[in-house]
Amino acid sequence: MRASRSLEIGTGLFVLLGFAALFFLTTQLPASGLKLGHAKKGFHVTAKFDNIGDLKPGAPVSIAGVRVGEVEKIHFDPQDYKAAVQMRIDPQFNQIPDDSDASIQTQGLLGGKYVGLSPGGSETYLRDGGQIEFTQSAVVLESLVNKFFANMASKGSDKAQEKEPTK
Repeated sequence: MRASRSLEIGTGLFVLLGFAALFFLTTQLPASGLKLGHAKKGFHVTAKFDNIGDLKPGAPVSIAGVRVGEVEKIHFDPQDYKAAVQMRIDPQFNQIPDDSDASIQTQGLLGGKYVGLSPGGSETYLRDGGQIEFTQSAVVLESLVNKFFANMASKGSDKAQEKEPTK
């Protein structure tokens, strides 16, 4: 009877520890969609891209490797047929030139996507509700591989045609 009671207590503690670990992990994921706390301050800018790859809300926005904000919302713009990415820029970074460009970049070889900003040379700055005009879409690995194999296949057929004797 005594061993059964200690086994039940041990199992209960193990399950409780599992729930605590699960709660901790869900609060640590930035793009989990779980909104804890209040809305962050800053100003919002939009950029439109032909292809955003697997960019998700919550992804970082950075300049020169320094995080200056995050992606808040992504939606499809039916007028331009592009993905519109709304970003929140932290208030201390309020002197980003309005002719800056935005590109979708990858963290490491297989990492997540983020928006990288490259500052322009204008003396006027991005403001709340502004739009970044110069954008570069995500490089999708699958399309690069397809282009590579298509290029290799066309080179192979060109060599085969060169070797055939003409009659």
